[in-house]
Amino acid sequence: MTHMKRLLAPPFWRIPKKEKEWVVTPRPGPHPKLFSIPLAIILTHILNIAETTAEAKKIIRKGEVFVDGKRRKDYAYPVGLFDMISIPVLKKYYRVVPGEKGLKLIESNEKENNLKICRIDNKSILKKGRIQLNLHDGKNILVENNNYKTGDSLLLELPSLKIVEHLPLEKGNLGIISRGKAAGKLCKIKELLKGTIREPQKVVCEINKEDRIVSKENFIVVGREKPVIKIS
Repeated sequence: MTHMKRLLAPPFWRIPKKEKEWVVTPRPGPHPKLFSIPLAIILTHILNIAETTAEAKKIIRKGEVFVDGKRRKDYAYPVGLFDMISIPVLKKYYRVVPGEKGLKLIESNEKENNLKICRIDNKSILKKGRIQLNLHDGKNILVENNNYKTGDSLLLELPSLKIVEHLPLEKGNLGIISRGKAAGKLCKIKELLKGTIREPQKVVCEINKEDRIVSKENFIVVGREKPVIKIS
């Protein structure tokens, strides 16, 4: 199914709720359905590159839109947190970042078009002791050492997924809150609180000289003293 009722669409899609009954819905993919944006919606209602869904489909099917360095021809492809969108024919580049209402796009540049921050959500040990890192956007990469922990972030080169920099989840580093009332806020890590069977691990961070406790799954490390790429 590639359509859903408009009234169910997240507010950050920026679509008129009463214009029509149905709207494109994201296909199952690397991001949660209601925390992603269909590619066609991005072209029509967020970037205003296309006036209609039919026009957006035509642009996408011609292969003019790339996500994370790969050509995407599916108008319902789910674009999510920190994904990089590029439209080379227009020389336009955008990054998806967290905002107060959910997700938003910021304009980027060609220099950072091949860079992306990904959080390590899980690790797997494969045959012969190889280590696989499972990232927040569904990507998986193999590494040779076990220096990486869940909650750490990686600055990756796209589309090769080469690790450019390792950003540990540790005191003093800088992060961004991905969901909740403080979504989109940059903050410095002050303390890591251990989790329990019932309670997930939490991060104590400082925002405007005030402490805030955030669930680890809603926090992404983005740098040390400053973000390693433009995220706001």
